[in-house]
Amino acid sequence: MKKSILLLLVSISGSLTFAQKNPDLDKVAATYATQSFKEFYEMLSLPNDAHFPQDIEKNVLWCEQAFAKRGFTTQRLNTPTVPLLLAERKAKNASKTVLIYLQIDGQPVEPSQWQQESPWKPTLKEKDSDGKWNTLAYERLYEGLNPDWRIFARATSDAKGPAMAFLAALDAGLALKIQPNYNIKVIMDFEEELGSPNLPPAVLKYKNELAADMLIIYDGPRHVSNQPTLSFGARGICEITLTTFGPRVPVHSGNYGNYTPNPAMRLAQLLASMKGDDGRVTIPGFYEGITLTAEEKAVLKQVPDNETEIKKFLGIAKADNIGENFQESLQYPTLNIRGMDALFIGKESRTLIPATATAEIDIRLVPGSNPDRLVGLVKKHIQDKGYFVIDREPTEAERMQYEKIASFRSHFSYAAFQTPFNSAPGVWLNKAMVKAFGKEPIKIRLMGGSIPISPFVTTLNIPAVSVPTVNADNNQHAENENIRVGNYVDAVKTFLAILMEKL
Repeated sequence: MKKSILLLLVSISGSLTFAQKNPDLDKVAATYATQSFKEFYEMLSLPNDAHFPQDIEKNVLWCEQAFAKRGFTTQRLNTPTVPLLLAERKAKNASKTVLIYLQIDGQPVEPSQWQQESPWKPTLKEKDSDGKWNTLAYERLYEGLNPDWRIFARATSDAKGPAMAFLAALDAGLALKIQPNYNIKVIMDFEEELGSPNLPPAVLKYKNELAADMLIIYDGPRHVSNQPTLSFGARGICEITLTTFGPRVPVHSGNYGNYTPNPAMRLAQLLASMKGDDGRVTIPGFYEGITLTAEEKAVLKQVPDNETEIKKFLGIAKADNIGENFQESLQYPTLNIRGMDALFIGKESRTLIPATATAEIDIRLVPGSNPDRLVGLVKKHIQDKGYFVIDREPTEAERMQYEKIASFRSHFSYAAFQTPFNSAPGVWLNKAMVKAFGKEPIKIRLMGGSIPISPFVTTLNIPAVSVPTVNADNNQHAENENIRVGNYVDAVKTFLAILMEKL
C-alpha cells in the first residue's frame, strides 16, 4: 500500500466538508492522534477487569499520572472498594464548570476466544478483500494512518479509546494555546462494568467536589451510519438472578427420567412464558406508563436508520414488534436473558438431570420506569406460575412441601436519564460539532445501552449529554473488541472542537 494512502488527514464522517473551511483542525487531530498511540498502547496493556482491584489500582495510578502531565490536579474519591478519580483544571475568570465522565474499567475476557496473542496486547489489524483481519506491526501507526485500520484489545472502544482521545485533544489544545472559558472536571469510573455499585453514594458524599453546571459523557458508539452523533439519554438497568430447583444433586436421566422434574426444562418454560412470539413482554403492566407523543415519534424518525442494514448487520430476518422502528424500540423497557446455566454441553455433556438451572436477566429501564415495580411484576409472574419464591437455597422441609421452588434475587444499578435537545449542553455541543464536521450531528433521544449517569443528574441537579465517538461494530463486551482508527482520530477532533467552543 502506498504511503500516500496511509496518511490520514480526514475521516469518513463529513470531514472533507469542514476541511475546506478550516484546514487546520483535521491536520491537528491526525497529528496528535498519531502522537498518542504509544501512550494508548501503554493504557490498553493494563488489565482493567474490575473484579481484580489490584489491576484497577494500576489503572488509577496511570490516570493520575496522565492527567497530572496535562496540568490537572487529581483527587481520589474513596469508596468501599476501588476509588473514583477526580481530575480538575481551572480556567481564568471562568463562570461555568463542565464535568466530564470517563469509564476506565472493562469487561472480563476469555483469552482463548481472542484472535491474537492476548486481549491486553494491543494489536493493529487490516481487513483484506476476503474479509479476514490480518495483523500489522503496531508501529505502523507511528508512520501514517489508514482510517480503516483497527486496534484490537479489551476496552479499546469501551471506553479507554475515548479517554485517550480526550487526553490527545488536551495535548493539542495546549500546543495551540487554546484556553477554554470554563473549568474542567473529569470523573473517572473504575467499576462501570460492575454496574457502578458505589457511585450513587459517592456522588452524594462528594457532591461539593463534583459540583458543575453540566455533565458530558465521553462514551458509547456513534449511530450505525458512523456519522457524528450526540445522545441525550440512556436507559438504566437492573438485574435478576433466577434459579429453579430439581433433585438435590444431578441424577441419571435413564434411572430417573420421567419421574424427577427437570429444573432446566421448568426454567425454559418459565422464561418462555414471559414473552410472546412477537418479542413483547406478556407480563401484565410491564409497559404501563410508557407512551410516545406524535412529536416524540417524529423526532425519532429523523434518525437516519437503515433498518435493512441493521438487520443484515445483526443477521436477523425480522425484528421484535416493540415500537414502529428501531429508535422507538429503544424507548421501552426490556426483559433480556443474558445467560443460562444448568449442566454441561458439547464434549462435556452427560446423561444427567441437573439439580438446578439458573438464568441471568437484565431489565433496561427508560424514563418513567420504576425498577421496583418492574422487578415486582416479574416476581409476581413467577409466583402466579405456581412457584414458591425464595432468595436462597431451599431447606429440606421446603423441598418436601413445595412442588416448584425458585430462588429470585435482584439488584438495581441505576436509572435512565434524558435531557432535552435544546438544553444548555445540547446547544453548546451542537455548535462545536457543526464547526468540527460542517453539518448537524445525528441526535439520539435515548441510547439503548446503560451508563451510570442518573446519580449525577439527580444529586447534582445538572443536565447530561453523551458524545459517542467509537464505531458501532466494535465488539464491545465481547471477544475481539476494537476501535477503528478513523473513529479515534475523529474523537480527537470532536473533543478538541469542544475545548475550543466558548460556553
